[in-house]
Amino acid sequence: MTELDIHLDESDLTAALRHDVAAGLAADPKWLPPKWFYDARGSELFEEITRLPEYYPTRAERAILAERAGEIARITDAKTLVELGSGSSEKTRLLLDALLAHGTLGAFVPLDVSVAALREAVDRLTGDYPGLAVHGIVGDLTRHLGTIPRGGGRVVAFLGGTIGNLLPAERAAFLGALRAVLDEGEWLLLGADLVKDPAVLVPAYDDAAGVTAEFNRNVLRVVNRELGADFDVAAFAHVALWNPDEEWIEMRLRAERAMSVTVGELNLAVSFESGEELRTEVSAKFRPAGLAGELAAAGFEPRHWWTDPQSRFGVALARAGG
Repeated sequence: MTELDIHLDESDLTAALRHDVAAGLAADPKWLPPKWFYDARGSELFEEITRLPEYYPTRAERAILAERAGEIARITDAKTLVELGSGSSEKTRLLLDALLAHGTLGAFVPLDVSVAALREAVDRLTGDYPGLAVHGIVGDLTRHLGTIPRGGGRVVAFLGGTIGNLLPAERAAFLGALRAVLDEGEWLLLGADLVKDPAVLVPAYDDAAGVTAEFNRNVLRVVNRELGADFDVAAFAHVALWNPDEEWIEMRLRAERAMSVTVGELNLAVSFESGEELRTEVSAKFRPAGLAGELAAAGFEPRHWWTDPQSRFGVALARAGG
């Protein structure tokens, strides 16, 4: 059985893009949210990034799941697996296989903002897992958690370190909203990148081949295409740096010369000074005790913590408390 619920359409996405670009380019310092990297080209570039030698998070998380999926299945006895920001759901297959082998799983609920990506993933999963009910939800994980079907025995997977793209106040709000839609005893499986030597962290966001630089600049291409802007994409340099006070990576785009940019659909003109930087992503890195504290503050009981052999990445399993 296959279902696809659509709570976001192109008009919703366009309205959100217009709002974010207007707010971000008027701010000081300027910013744009990372979700706008991911048009079709941006998604291809990110998949390429995950295969780069410098980019360890995907491999480290996959290794943890490969080792621990059976244990996760035994602990949770999950009847429904929910994945937030599912994308292609490739890593999730490790969990699906383990839960099906355990004998409890009946349904998979992937949630993603992209209709096309989710429809493709749902069709492929339905073909590969013919006995599994797949219920896709096209929605925003900060707005549409309440649309996830209720029912006992759910485990929600939020993988890839995406939790780090939320600022601390946003993380607290998100985790609180997620706890509110879970019943006591249901589970959250959370992937988080860990604080480590900047000599390892920074190259993961500034690879030698320049793929991440192209990914970063892709947000300008999206704004040009969707909102009639005239960013000279080549005039912006990719910057990745470690902020030791906040313990996060920042990706920025630095104007290589002074320029004026027009965003036609917004009737907006924006000036950039030479050397001025536009922040495009924050990727927070975590310490185990700090992440456990954030989970507890949101009403979760951290139960298990696993890392890869080099302690680069962590996966937490937390129970929705009473």
